Amino acid sequence: MFIVSLSYKKAISEVETFIEAHIQFLDKYYAEKKFIFSGRKNPRTGGIILVRDVNRQELDNIIKEDPFYRNNIADYDITEVIPTKYDEGFASFID
Repeated sequence: MFIVSLSYKKAISEVETFIEAHIQFLDKYYAEKKFIFSGRKNPRTGGIILVRDVNRQELDNIIKEDPFYRNNIADYDITEVIPTKYDEGFASFID
């Protein structure tokens, strides 16, 4: 499981020009059951995506599809997490 933290490198006005394409990118990987959740940081400096069922190489390839990546809108910080304790409602997301 991975936590992907995006940090915007451009003004929000430029982020907004790619937001619809970014949402389509997210939708693709929700449909494939790769993404668990995503959302904006508060304050709005970027976002977070929680990813499952991929290895690091596959995740790197997925990120390269993101319009934010392709258009140099955000930096990506990736942290691998191995859940060892979690609420039983979260169990369905654990491999």
